[in-house]
Amino acid sequence: MANYKIIGATGCATGIAHTYMAQEALEQAAKKMKMTIKIETHGQTGIEHALTQEEIAAADAVVVASDIDVDADRFAGKKVVIVPVARAIREPEKLIEKALSAGTPIYKANEATGGKQVKSASSVTNESVVTKIYTSLMNGVSHMLPLVVAGGVLIAVSFFWGIYSADPKSSQYNQFAYILNTIGSTTMNLMVPVLCAYIAEAISKRSGLIVGFATGMIAYNYGTGFIGAIVGGYLAGYVVILLQKLLKPIPDKEFRGLKAIFLYPVLGVLISGLIMYLISTPVKTANVGMMDFLKGMQNADPIILGIIIGCMCAFDFGGPVNKAAYLTGTALLAQGNYYFMAGVSAACIAPPLATGFAVLMNSKAYSKNERSAGYVNFLLGSTHITEGAIPFAAKNPFLNIPAFMVGSSIAAVLSYMFKISDPAPHGGFIILPLVNHPFLWVLFILIGSIASGALLAMIAGRQYKKHGGVVESAGGMDLITGTSSIAETPSENLSEEHQATAKEETSSDLSEILNRRNVFLNVTAKDQQEVLHYLANQAVNLGLASSASLVYDKYVKREHEGSTGMENGIAIPHAQDNTIKQSSMLIVKLKDPVDWNTFDGKPVDMIISFLIPQKDNGSHLNYLSSTAKLLMHQDFVDQLKVSQTSDQIVELFKQYKA
Repeated sequence: MANYKIIGATGCATGIAHTYMAQEALEQAAKKMKMTIKIETHGQTGIEHALTQEEIAAADAVVVASDIDVDADRFAGKKVVIVPVARAIREPEKLIEKALSAGTPIYKANEATGGKQVKSASSVTNESVVTKIYTSLMNGVSHMLPLVVAGGVLIAVSFFWGIYSADPKSSQYNQFAYILNTIGSTTMNLMVPVLCAYIAEAISKRSGLIVGFATGMIAYNYGTGFIGAIVGGYLAGYVVILLQKLLKPIPDKEFRGLKAIFLYPVLGVLISGLIMYLISTPVKTANVGMMDFLKGMQNADPIILGIIIGCMCAFDFGGPVNKAAYLTGTALLAQGNYYFMAGVSAACIAPPLATGFAVLMNSKAYSKNERSAGYVNFLLGSTHITEGAIPFAAKNPFLNIPAFMVGSSIAAVLSYMFKISDPAPHGGFIILPLVNHPFLWVLFILIGSIASGALLAMIAGRQYKKHGGVVESAGGMDLITGTSSIAETPSENLSEEHQATAKEETSSDLSEILNRRNVFLNVTAKDQQEVLHYLANQAVNLGLASSASLVYDKYVKREHEGSTGMENGIAIPHAQDNTIKQSSMLIVKLKDPVDWNTFDGKPVDMIISFLIPQKDNGSHLNYLSSTAKLLMHQDFVDQLKVSQTSDQIVELFKQYKA
């Protein structure tokens, strides 16, 4: 594949985990596809790896994977794919391929061509209405969240002097507590205008931001709450878009400043503010009704509410459904309800911790990278980063996601039943001093995590047995450690049809299918394809197959299913075809190593290849499994590497029985 230049941008509502996981996934996918890539990240600390105009101009395609506004207009005239951030984590290669596809439309082509309309599909934007609505909302949440965290924590700290310490009429009154409470409350009150403004900003840029702030303040003053903020944000954003279209006949060259400074803000605030004023009463009624309903459920039906919140938080791990529960919790925080957020936080913390318990309970059912990821998730979960559970959920979603839901629901239900309060919407166990019953809260989260962990371990164990004692890997990049998740042992990299029937214990004598004529030393090859061509040609020369081209095609097809590259510079490519006459093993030792997409990232200089007849009765599975087990013995690998003759290599395989 040509060395295309890909650029992109990632961003999530919290700017903590998804942003960088998507960046890593896209970078690893591009590396695997042998492409150049640069990803701009929009995290909580700001923009990093910012794209320059020169880099944008030189790019062949753009991937925008973001839940917030990342200014996609600068990519006008390029082939652009715009999706939620989670898509980049799940399927980075597909997004890159789509961005490069000839069928992908040019983003805002008419703007890139000086206003000249393009009469083709290329004039259609790649950002769907649904995606735009979602990214606009998440842009508002992203900017609102730090305010809620800061305000909530300061209010909670003020309670250290007593629950009424900020009330001058109370005997608990403390002046410093009053100051902290005032600062925190003021900060929390900014939630509505900031949420409204940045939803509008994502839709119509700076003009939308100004109108959004004004509309948000009207929404706040009339008590419409976070529902008013959301309605006002979309109202302000699209009012500005409408004004931009209506005022388009006025030439920009002479009146750009007049539009930006006078017409858009004045008319925008007038129209949007007037509409918000008129609808404020029904919106306030809806907001109060929803909050009262949730509070009522919290007291009367904590089990039902906990199950709902638990399932929502564990459904997509930071996606739209998870964010709906999270946003509701932050809205209630702003109204002084700290109990609802305790259940939401517990349900978000439980899934990553569950993966850690799962790998502890049944370590043999998980690959090395999965075990490492599970251990890391103890730290991630403790700091309220739910996204660490995503790779485990993606591996077997129809079974693992319900398992996560069980634990999250248990943690949320117990939190609601015992009226745990959590005044901060993020931080995990870091904010334990602010929780009213910290030890109980941690205990409830651990109970839920262990329950999910046990279910995950059982599911993984069944898969392990089903695949003959071979760890089933989801493939691709491990999103926690940032390393390849190609299977832990060489046997895990065998094709799916081989894994399905492989036996747990094998002791095949590999020397049965190996002789000195099948060993080739000091072979020169410039790349993987040349090695596979060489193997296919030797198969025909040895009389083991009748068609070199068909054997080569089978080798290539197998590599596309998943790389056969192992560790320590070894690869085990294999081909199965009806032109192959008998099961055989070929060994090639290269003069110079070649790239092969190996587990440890090192190039390959030793190839152990298998030729398998199409109607093989299954005996070759034992040979593959035996080879995999042999490669787990470092002394065998070391001796194989230093062997200088064909006889030494054949004798080595006779000596070792897997």
